[in-house]
Amino acid sequence: MASKRRPGEVRDAILRVLSLRPEGVTLPEIERGVEELIGDAAPSSVRSYLRLNTPALFVRNARGCYALRESSVQEYEVQESASATHWPSFSFGQATLYNADCFEWLRAQPENSVHAVVTDPPYGLLEYTAEQQEKLRNGKGGVWRIPPSFDGTKRSPLPRFTVLSNQDLHALEQFFHHWAQLLLPVLVPGANVVVASNPLLSYIVSNALARAGLERRGEIVRLVMTMRGGDRPKAAHEQFPGVSVMPRSMWEPWLLFRKPIEGRVQDNLRKWKTGGFRRPSSERPFGDVITSAPTHKSERAVAPHPSLKPQQFLRVVVRGVLPLGEGIVLDPFSGSGSTLAAAEAVGYRSIGVEHDICYYEMARQSIPALAALRNGLNYSLNL
Repeated sequence: MASKRRPGEVRDAILRVLSLRPEGVTLPEIERGVEELIGDAAPSSVRSYLRLNTPALFVRNARGCYALRESSVQEYEVQESASATHWPSFSFGQATLYNADCFEWLRAQPENSVHAVVTDPPYGLLEYTAEQQEKLRNGKGGVWRIPPSFDGTKRSPLPRFTVLSNQDLHALEQFFHHWAQLLLPVLVPGANVVVASNPLLSYIVSNALARAGLERRGEIVRLVMTMRGGDRPKAAHEQFPGVSVMPRSMWEPWLLFRKPIEGRVQDNLRKWKTGGFRRPSSERPFGDVITSAPTHKSERAVAPHPSLKPQQFLRVVVRGVLPLGEGIVLDPFSGSGSTLAAAEAVGYRSIGVEHDICYYEMARQSIPALAALRNGLNYSLNL
């Protein structure tokens, strides 16, 4: 009786065989190569995988030879280098998530292998330390402020960025500068890098990314009412009823950077498939202001992450970052996997990296569920 194979073993063997013969391999040769790698494998399984994934992953020429598409070769190199380090991983559809430190993961990746980044990183670092995460999960707060319920809805915790010291701010700048230095060679020329931030700290993050060599291209404004700001002076709200200590936040900045292009934009598009944004339609350009409601309760039920962003917003951004709809979208701070879910929903390949094992396990469940959400939510791309 044949031993039970791990999920994806036949797939990985096929990719390995084709990666060694870029000129193309006949079907009998592929079947023999798979058998040499993993032992007896049903020829029907090999043929079915090839048939179902052509032309998405493979091309078949007139001689009956199969070969990896150029973009699939890049994706295979990324996944092969990651698997060599034995990081735990999870795959769903065209999304792959690694349980790893993103700095270590980036060091292991081949150059020019990622086509865009969309990520919501830890703004202050302190809030994602093991100590502060334990307080958050136990409902103790710590750096996280637990806001009161509103209209019967339980609000998500908010990190207190105003408590960060000058030392914390310096560490934040150094963190993002080092991250961007590791990210830059992994990106193809013209790759968009979209990083969620907030008005209090965006200048620090933006300066760090620019110092590392990424080209600033502006910001995407997410118009959304949050629970930040607008409060009267603490313990003196009756004395100063007409004062807000700081403006009530009604928008969220998503920093927009790009790896410098090679030559003209049209040259970069032809060679690397990057260098601009995908238009929502032929009549409308991609815009830098996107109206967004707070994350819907149905999504929070699926993925109870404190910084969960709504699929409506993420799908618009993720779709836009690949101008020709081709390539790999990376989220190196994946959290509950919402960016990967958005990429899956719009038909893109994606890779995520998440260090926290609790969030990694959450993402294993939430990526399929978030990607499938449709009814009752407006996911129009024509915002």
